Amino acid sequence: MKADNLQKLRAVRVWLTENACDLGEFRAAAENTTLLSNYPTADHVEKNVLIYDSRKVLADIADPQRRRAVLAEICEAIGDGPGVAVFKHAYEDLSVIDRASAIFEDIIEAQHRTATGGGDHFAKPGANDRIWNSLEKHCLADPQNFAEYYSNAIVAIASEAWLGPNYQMTAQVNRVNPGGEAQSAHRDYHLGFQSSKLIEQYPAHVHRLSPVLTLQGAVAHCDMPLESGPTLFLPHSQTYVPGYLALKRQEFRDYFDRNHVQLPLEKGDVVFFNPALFHAAGNNRSADIKRVANLLQVSSAFGRAMETVNRERMCARLFPALKVLKSEGKLSDMEVSNAIAACAEGYSFPTNLDRDPPLGGLAPKTQAQLMHEALQENWSDEAFTEALAKQAEKKLT
Repeated sequence: MKADNLQKLRAVRVWLTENACDLGEFRAAAENTTLLSNYPTADHVEKNVLIYDSRKVLADIADPQRRRAVLAEICEAIGDGPGVAVFKHAYEDLSVIDRASAIFEDIIEAQHRTATGGGDHFAKPGANDRIWNSLEKHCLADPQNFAEYYSNAIVAIASEAWLGPNYQMTAQVNRVNPGGEAQSAHRDYHLGFQSSKLIEQYPAHVHRLSPVLTLQGAVAHCDMPLESGPTLFLPHSQTYVPGYLALKRQEFRDYFDRNHVQLPLEKGDVVFFNPALFHAAGNNRSADIKRVANLLQVSSAFGRAMETVNRERMCARLFPALKVLKSEGKLSDMEVSNAIAACAEGYSFPTNLDRDPPLGGLAPKTQAQLMHEALQENWSDEAFTEALAKQAEKKLT
């Protein structure tokens, strides 16, 4: 094989592009059938989604040997299976849910009263109410209820099945009010929150990696009949590797609109799904149901660096030197970018989305973007240092 052909083939394998996404290949993945026989712990399959009786799951995991089999089943269901599973009656004591709902209602009322809260990165203003970092706010408001809520064995077993031990829990409450419109189909954090231009810069193995870094879940805080707009899912769609780019194309969004499934939920049910699954919140067509879910985003323990680095201090120190080197032509634009990448935080998360909302997109401005902006506009050293400090403060709870 000629060297130029080898290079072209390798580039196609490694660098996925939006234009190369193929609807036929996607349909071959998304149109698989979920077979109950492959998931012996499940109770039944509904609309290609696995439905589990939480009591049976809890009984099975009480046996140490059976526990590992259940973990393996849930792992494969989320990974190579339908990508979504509903655990019925995961919270049998609904008073725990009701107390948490009251806490969330108080927080939402306070946000309205004080005109605080960062809004939602999908919905139009007023269409719903979002509590960013409901995990911490819940814990501070009522630690006893927090303990009762997050001691739930189904939440723990699903998180461990997909991510292993030492996972990190985060949560955000979403309340979709009557009349709230459906979201557009999307994949979730990490790559799902980036633009096509940026996604195309990540090699294919990172597209495969992103879904195993987090697990998405939702705890139903009220009964959710179909008219209230529970989440729309496209089972098996997570198995299409270029899917982060495919969702930027209209033909894939149209396919989702024609083929998604939707299941009613009851208060206390929990649904877990692969972050790469094509999904979207549905239209709330009800007259009086405020659809409340606590959205769980569980992260792998491995999503962190080994060392603690004060990048704010480094950026403030580096900025004056870069200005001089850039102005004197001693560093090219690319070399300046390389230096910034080694110094500044190039990722938007984690952050405090109440104070650092994703204006104009799905991700807030990064420290690296701020530094590029300051260099391009020739800010003073003092102005940049002040902007750095303000940006860092926004990220704190």
